Amino acid sequence: MKDTDFREGYVIRDQFATHFLTFTVCGWIDLFSRQVYRDIVLDALRFAQHNEQLILNAYVIMSNHMHMIARANDKQIKTLSDIIRDFKKFTHKQMVPVIESEMESRSSWMKHQFEYYGTKNPNNKGWQIWSNDNHPEECFSKAFTDTKLDYTHYNPVRAGIVEKPEDYLYSSASNYMLGRGIMNVELI
Repeated sequence: MKDTDFREGYVIRDQFATHFLTFTVCGWIDLFSRQVYRDIVLDALRFAQHNEQLILNAYVIMSNHMHMIARANDKQIKTLSDIIRDFKKFTHKQMVPVIESEMESRSSWMKHQFEYYGTKNPNNKGWQIWSNDNHPEECFSKAFTDTKLDYTHYNPVRAGIVEKPEDYLYSSASNYMLGRGIMNVELI
Protein backbone atom coordinates (compact mmCIF):
# COMPACT_ATOMS: atom_id res chain seq x y z
CA MET A 1 0.00 0.00 0.00
CA LYS A 2 1.28 3.48 -0.86
CA ASP A 3 1.49 6.41 1.59
CA THR A 4 -1.23 8.20 -0.38
CA ASP A 5 -3.65 5.38 0.45
CA PHE A 6 -3.62 6.58 4.07
CA ARG A 7 -4.24 10.26 3.29
CA GLU A 8 -7.40 11.73 4.69
CA GLY A 9 -9.59 14.40 3.17
CA TYR A 10 -9.74 15.55 -0.39
CA VAL A 11 -7.64 13.41 -2.71
CA ILE A 12 -8.27 11.89 -6.10
CA ARG A 13 -8.48 8.19 -5.40
CA ASP A 14 -10.00 7.10 -8.72
CA GLN A 15 -8.03 8.99 -11.37
CA PHE A 16 -10.62 8.25 -14.06
CA ALA A 17 -13.81 9.05 -12.17
CA THR A 18 -15.69 12.31 -12.57
CA HIS A 19 -14.73 14.89 -9.93
CA PHE A 20 -15.89 18.29 -8.75
CA LEU A 21 -12.75 20.45 -8.50
CA THR A 22 -12.00 23.89 -7.12
CA PHE A 23 -8.90 25.83 -8.17
CA THR A 24 -8.15 28.89 -6.07
CA VAL A 25 -5.79 31.76 -6.72
CA CYS A 26 -3.36 32.15 -3.80
CA GLY A 27 -4.66 34.66 -1.27
CA TRP A 28 -7.98 34.77 -3.12
CA ILE A 29 -6.50 37.51 -5.31
CA ASP A 30 -9.01 38.70 -7.93
CA LEU A 31 -6.80 37.75 -10.86
CA PHE A 32 -9.68 36.76 -13.14
CA SER A 33 -11.32 40.16 -12.95
CA ARG A 34 -9.30 40.82 -16.12
CA GLN A 35 -10.25 39.09 -19.36
CA VAL A 36 -6.67 38.32 -20.37
CA TYR A 37 -6.33 35.88 -17.46
CA ARG A 38 -9.74 34.29 -18.02
CA ASP A 39 -8.76 33.76 -21.67
CA ILE A 40 -5.56 31.99 -20.60
CA VAL A 41 -7.67 29.62 -18.49
CA LEU A 42 -10.10 28.98 -21.35
CA ASP A 43 -7.27 28.31 -23.80
CA ALA A 44 -5.67 25.90 -21.33
CA LEU A 45 -8.97 24.06 -20.84
CA ARG A 46 -9.39 23.74 -24.61
CA PHE A 47 -5.85 22.41 -24.91
CA ALA A 48 -6.51 19.87 -22.14
CA GLN A 49 -9.70 18.76 -23.89
CA HIS A 50 -8.06 18.30 -27.27
CA ASN A 51 -4.58 17.10 -26.32
CA GLU A 52 -4.83 15.53 -22.88
CA GLN A 53 -8.27 13.93 -23.13
CA LEU A 54 -9.91 16.03 -20.40
CA ILE A 55 -13.66 15.49 -20.38
CA LEU A 56 -15.07 18.80 -19.17
CA ASN A 57 -18.65 18.53 -17.96
CA ALA A 58 -19.09 21.93 -16.30
CA TYR A 59 -17.08 24.97 -15.24
CA VAL A 60 -17.26 28.50 -13.94
CA ILE A 61 -14.46 31.05 -13.73
CA MET A 62 -15.02 33.54 -10.93
CA SER A 63 -12.74 36.47 -10.02
CA ASN A 64 -10.41 34.48 -7.77
CA HIS A 65 -11.26 30.81 -8.23
CA MET A 66 -12.86 28.37 -10.60
CA HIS A 67 -14.92 25.23 -10.29
CA MET A 68 -15.23 22.41 -12.75
CA ILE A 69 -16.68 18.97 -13.06
CA ALA A 70 -14.34 16.85 -15.13
CA ARG A 71 -12.60 13.53 -15.63
CA ALA A 72 -9.71 12.02 -17.52
CA ASN A 73 -10.93 10.19 -20.61
CA ASP A 74 -8.27 7.64 -21.44
CA LYS A 75 -6.26 5.60 -18.98
CA GLN A 76 -3.55 5.24 -21.61
CA ILE A 77 -2.87 8.98 -21.87
CA LYS A 78 -3.00 10.91 -18.58
CA THR A 79 -4.65 10.70 -15.19
CA LEU A 80 -6.81 13.48 -13.86
CA SER A 81 -3.99 14.51 -11.51
CA ASP A 82 -1.60 14.72 -14.49
CA ILE A 83 -4.04 16.91 -16.40
CA ILE A 84 -4.58 19.21 -13.40
CA ARG A 85 -0.84 19.51 -12.85
CA ASP A 86 -0.25 20.37 -16.51
CA PHE A 87 -3.17 22.83 -16.57
CA LYS A 88 -1.91 24.72 -13.52
CA LYS A 89 1.68 24.70 -14.77
CA PHE A 90 0.72 25.97 -18.22
CA THR A 91 -1.60 28.70 -16.96
CA HIS A 92 1.00 29.80 -14.44
CA LYS A 93 3.67 30.11 -17.16
CA GLN A 94 1.27 32.07 -19.37
CA MET A 95 0.10 34.41 -16.62
CA VAL A 96 3.46 35.40 -15.11
CA PRO A 97 4.72 37.41 -18.13
CA VAL A 98 1.33 39.10 -18.47
CA ILE A 99 1.37 40.14 -14.81
CA GLU A 100 4.95 41.38 -15.22
CA SER A 101 4.18 43.42 -18.33
CA GLU A 102 0.65 44.70 -17.64
CA MET A 103 0.34 48.33 -16.76
CA GLU A 104 -2.33 48.21 -14.11
CA SER A 105 -2.43 49.75 -10.68
CA ARG A 106 -2.18 46.47 -8.82
CA SER A 107 0.66 44.84 -10.83
CA SER A 108 3.41 45.42 -8.29
CA TRP A 109 1.12 44.32 -5.45
CA MET A 110 0.21 41.09 -7.30
CA LYS A 111 3.89 40.40 -8.05
CA HIS A 112 4.71 40.83 -4.38
CA GLN A 113 1.83 38.58 -3.30
CA PHE A 114 2.65 35.77 -5.73
CA GLU A 115 6.33 35.95 -4.76
CA TYR A 116 5.29 35.73 -1.10
CA TYR A 117 3.14 32.63 -1.71
CA GLY A 118 5.98 31.12 -3.72
CA THR A 119 8.33 31.37 -0.72
CA LYS A 120 5.80 29.50 1.43
CA ASN A 121 6.02 26.41 -0.79
CA PRO A 122 9.32 24.50 -0.45
CA ASN A 123 8.67 22.80 -3.82
CA ASN A 124 8.46 26.15 -5.58
CA LYS A 125 11.16 28.27 -7.18
CA GLY A 126 9.55 31.66 -7.67
CA TRP A 127 5.98 32.78 -7.84
CA GLN A 128 2.93 30.74 -6.93
CA ILE A 129 -0.38 31.73 -8.51
CA TRP A 130 -2.55 28.68 -7.78
CA SER A 131 -3.04 27.23 -4.32
CA ASN A 132 -1.86 23.63 -4.01
CA ASP A 133 -5.20 22.07 -3.16
CA ASN A 134 -7.85 21.29 -5.78
CA HIS A 135 -10.46 20.18 -3.24
CA PRO A 136 -11.44 17.16 -5.39
CA GLU A 137 -14.74 15.49 -4.62
CA GLU A 138 -15.67 12.38 -6.56
CA CYS A 139 -19.10 12.57 -8.18
CA PHE A 140 -20.31 9.29 -6.69
CA SER A 141 -24.03 9.67 -7.47
CA LYS A 142 -26.40 11.54 -9.74
CA ALA A 143 -27.79 13.52 -6.80
CA PHE A 144 -24.32 14.60 -5.67
CA THR A 145 -23.33 15.49 -9.24
CA ASP A 146 -26.52 17.51 -9.76
CA THR A 147 -25.86 19.40 -6.52
CA LYS A 148 -22.31 20.26 -7.65
CA LEU A 149 -23.54 21.21 -11.12
CA ASP A 150 -26.05 23.65 -9.61
CA TYR A 151 -23.42 24.96 -7.20
CA THR A 152 -21.06 25.61 -10.13
CA HIS A 153 -23.63 27.32 -12.31
CA TYR A 154 -25.23 29.40 -9.55
CA ASN A 155 -21.90 30.76 -8.28
CA PRO A 156 -22.19 34.02 -10.32
CA VAL A 157 -25.83 34.41 -9.23
CA ARG A 158 -24.91 34.05 -5.54
CA ALA A 159 -22.10 36.58 -6.11
CA GLY A 160 -24.63 39.09 -7.49
CA ILE A 161 -22.99 39.24 -10.93
CA VAL A 162 -25.98 38.00 -12.94
CA GLU A 163 -29.62 37.19 -12.28
CA LYS A 164 -29.66 33.92 -14.23
CA PRO A 165 -26.80 31.39 -14.47
CA GLU A 166 -26.97 31.23 -18.27
CA ASP A 167 -26.22 34.96 -18.51
CA TYR A 168 -22.70 34.53 -17.12
CA LEU A 169 -20.28 34.21 -20.04
CA TYR A 170 -17.49 32.32 -18.23
CA SER A 171 -19.61 29.33 -17.27
CA SER A 172 -21.06 26.23 -18.83
CA ALA A 173 -24.56 27.15 -17.60
CA SER A 174 -25.46 28.40 -21.08
CA ASN A 175 -24.39 25.05 -22.55
CA TYR A 176 -26.92 23.33 -20.31
CA MET A 177 -29.72 25.88 -20.56
CA LEU A 178 -29.32 27.29 -24.09
CA GLY A 179 -27.42 24.52 -25.87
CA ARG A 180 -24.34 26.67 -26.55
CA GLY A 181 -21.46 28.37 -24.75
CA ILE A 182 -17.96 29.71 -25.23
CA MET A 183 -16.51 26.28 -24.38
CA ASN A 184 -17.57 22.85 -25.52
CA VAL A 185 -18.62 20.64 -22.64
CA GLU A 186 -19.93 17.11 -22.40
CA LEU A 187 -23.32 17.43 -20.74
CA ILE A 188 -23.94 15.18 -17.76
